[in-house]
Amino acid sequence: MTASEQMEKERRLQLARQAFKDFFAQCFWSSDPNLEIREEHIPFVIRGLRYYGGHQGYRVAADLCR
Repeated sequence: MTASEQMEKERRLQLARQAFKDFFAQCFWSSDPNLEIREEHIPFVIRGLRYYGGHQGYRVAADLCR
């Protein structure tokens, strides 16, 4: 894995963690608030943002898909 791939992976993970915190009440209220978001949770975060996050959530989800 190259350095740029590792940086991109870390960027997506940080964005997913921040989105989980920012959209918790709106999208993830039934989840454990102390859930540690790891790489395998990114699809879960994207799905929640798309379904329940409104326009802003959908935009963050699109950024996570890049």
